Amino acid sequence: MSADVRFWDNIAERYANQPIADESAYQEKLARTRALLTPQSEVLEFACGTGGTALAHAPFVRHLTAIDCSDGMLDYAREKLNRSGLSNVHFERSTIETFEAPSAHYDVVLGMSILHLVDDRKTVMERVHQMLKADGYFVSSTLCLGDWMSWFRFIVPLLKRTGKIPNVSTFTEKTLVNELKQSGFEIVDQWRPRKKAAVFIIARKPA
Repeated sequence: MSADVRFWDNIAERYANQPIADESAYQEKLARTRALLTPQSEVLEFACGTGGTALAHAPFVRHLTAIDCSDGMLDYAREKLNRSGLSNVHFERSTIETFEAPSAHYDVVLGMSILHLVDDRKTVMERVHQMLKADGYFVSSTLCLGDWMSWFRFIVPLLKRTGKIPNVSTFTEKTLVNELKQSGFEIVDQWRPRKKAAVFIIARKPA
């Protein structure tokens, strides 16, 4: 088991019980995402955590698959699913790098609060691009620490060795947008509720 997986397993209970930091921004992100969804949509969410976002979108789509690397997180997600009465959601332990899916299968892929935590953003973006249908959407919310905490990259190795944080990358919003474009996406929505908040991006895979 990797150190990052242990980290998420260890904080799963606390994560499941903590309130959403900015409820109004979260609801806005849900609304903007929901505008992309149809009753025929096939959706994938990677790094789904305890499943709240997946379950919020599930009533509006045909099927939603949600994956995460942490069994601890998925235990809470499955408990929520059992209480929800929904039958079109499947939770699975996997990562976006290892998840097996046909090419051009999904209408929407969600990656919320994750691109700053992956080891190789380029590989992840290319994988998402491959999974999406033409005119499909990649929806992400990403903490771009490089815009106001560029110094943080110097202390990440120390904090990670102590187990206090998972892997965290420090980059700017401009860098993120450029990487998405280089991976073949067009940016159709880009929103940050305040300076130090995560940036919400809807990127489209052109036909």
